[in-house]
Amino acid sequence: MEQCDQVLPIIMAGGSGTRLWPISRDTMPKQFIALLENGISPFQATVRRVAGAGFSRPIIVTNIDFRFICAEQLAALGVAADIVLEPERRDSAPAVAIGALMAERRGPGTICLVLASDHVIGDEPDFLSAVQTASCLAASGRIMTLGITPDHPSTAYGYIRPGDEELAEGAHVLDRFVEKPDRETAETYLAEGFVWNSGNFAFRSNVMLDELRSHAPAVLAAATGALDKAVADLDFIRLDRDAFTASPTLSIDYAVMEHTRLGGVLAADFGWSDIGSWDSLHAIKAKDADGNVFEGNVAALDTTNSFVRSDDVLTTVLGLDNIVVVTTDDAVLVAAKDAAPDVKRLVTLLRQSGRSEASEHLRIHRPWGWYQRIDIGARFQVKHICVKPGGRLSLQRHHHRAEHWVVVHGTAEVTIDEDVRLYHENEAAYLPIGCVHRLHNPGKIDLKLIEVQVGSYTGEDDIVRIEDIYARG
Repeated sequence: MEQCDQVLPIIMAGGSGTRLWPISRDTMPKQFIALLENGISPFQATVRRVAGAGFSRPIIVTNIDFRFICAEQLAALGVAADIVLEPERRDSAPAVAIGALMAERRGPGTICLVLASDHVIGDEPDFLSAVQTASCLAASGRIMTLGITPDHPSTAYGYIRPGDEELAEGAHVLDRFVEKPDRETAETYLAEGFVWNSGNFAFRSNVMLDELRSHAPAVLAAATGALDKAVADLDFIRLDRDAFTASPTLSIDYAVMEHTRLGGVLAADFGWSDIGSWDSLHAIKAKDADGNVFEGNVAALDTTNSFVRSDDVLTTVLGLDNIVVVTTDDAVLVAAKDAAPDVKRLVTLLRQSGRSEASEHLRIHRPWGWYQRIDIGARFQVKHICVKPGGRLSLQRHHHRAEHWVVVHGTAEVTIDEDVRLYHENEAAYLPIGCVHRLHNPGKIDLKLIEVQVGSYTGEDDIVRIEDIYARG
């Protein structure tokens, strides 16, 4: 098929990925975690895949809480993008609407490629070939979805039935979407030529906007208002909260694809996985002779067909088959591999029980670096803090606690009221209650320190920001 116009990638990166708990949580979801063999995140792999010839500057649509993570991971790749911040999650239809509006404003009828940021592609040349075919069909006015040729009767994916009318080799008019089936129904779908719904689409921006106008006008109206009232925030585009949250919560499938007469599906086989659960991650990883994937500080005997990962703590397994064990600093998951897709229900139970581990990592990432709690008790808290080179915390004060900062690596520039001085390794600064203070790393290496908070209250909301280079409230 002939070469088409440049394609504008619209990458959706706002999901939470709860089925990969405890590694993936609200504060750092799976798309930004280095889960892949080459040490990069699925988000970075997605961006890099569409950063070459034939693609224009991508649009990233993500949650406002992930803006600095996105920016940092893009910078590590050397890729420039428009990062659009959703104030709240509203599923994929509003995100697609925002992307289509921005694309149309760049150039009427721009060919767009909507991609999830948490998918894994095994054969990138085949993927790019499928994108080229789908994009050329989109140029003719179709809304194309990439369907994945199934290799087993999965109950974890939605399916698409291709129609009889052929659009190109391997591409057909889209007949209908179906929800995740039971095993028997999935076997029937395979026999009848159904494909998996990958959630990736190609279309002209004006065509998608027309279909949204016809089938989901409330979504389009909210997206238009949110973009018209958007403001620049550092290097980000911050959508208007009131306008955006007026949108119904809808997937693009429900909003448009189940109603449009322009739908098409291209059957492809490029080694796709949505790594939606631990068993699917096990399936794509290199395994030992016993079918195991071991990552991190792990030792095992007489164990087969299992996935065992530990970020730090020694994790040992003996005499088990088909299990998942995942150890983090503050949580351990042990599950039958077949039950791994149900981890989401477990996370729901933890949230209902008020367990912070359901949503928050022990290590909390900030635009300047990260901090991790070491210990907490009555009237004290101890943290490990890392400030990347050039990182600068906000100028702030606390009403209920004093702090002690002990430098263990690098050099700290510490502001305490009117005094500014440098502290080196094995030196400590004392910050009394109520003082105006700031921490800055002026060096070329990471600054690491131990912070000891002492006072009647040590919560994160006892921070009064006076000045902040990251424009946080």
